[in-house]
Amino acid sequence: MTETIVVAVDGPAGSGKSSVSKAAARRLGWAYLDTGAAYRALSWYVVERQVDPTDAAAVIDALPDFDYRIGTDPATSHVYVGDTDVTEAIRTPEVTAVVSAIARVPEVRAFLTGLFRGIIRKTDRDGIVVEGRDITTVVCPDAPVRILLTADEAVRMARRSAELAGHSAAHVGEALRRRDEADARVVDFMNAADGVTTVDSTDLDFDQTVDAVIQVVQKAAHV
Repeated sequence: MTETIVVAVDGPAGSGKSSVSKAAARRLGWAYLDTGAAYRALSWYVVERQVDPTDAAAVIDALPDFDYRIGTDPATSHVYVGDTDVTEAIRTPEVTAVVSAIARVPEVRAFLTGLFRGIIRKTDRDGIVVEGRDITTVVCPDAPVRILLTADEAVRMARRSAELAGHSAAHVGEALRRRDEADARVVDFMNAADGVTTVDSTDLDFDQTVDAVIQVVQKAAHV
């Protein structure tokens, strides 16, 4: 049995990591893992249990009972905590508001990194596209394909505004900056580490960006 090819994709908020990675995985016929969903699911779990998200010790205490599952089929990827489908619930403003605080806890990051690696090992497809914060440097530092997907801040703001109908550009821009600033205290996702290929989508449309990512995959993994 050949070893699964891991494609690690990192980048700032609004860079298109999730949508581009999912589309690339579908075109390649590979699995897809959204690691950010786990941080959101844990945040949902903490909120549901009425745990103070700023109390690191209390959040750490909740980890052993955090029963998390996520599908890796890019066409139908659902997120579960226990028997509850939280695919939609983890995208609510209430959850989004506490994600950064929870993600800053080193024990949380270590716990979820172990979880991600377990999911990757169980992949039954030829490859898996794994995207999220610190994927290229911490979660999958030895992946044969590592990509930093980025774009100018103004472009990322415009794309995020288009996704969030009804929200002003100023509000979306400020939220995007706050997210990047909070996450930057934990990981460096703005600069490509050694061996990581940068794909700048500032002047590319969605399909061109997917093409660019697949080209990097084909060149690096010889597929």
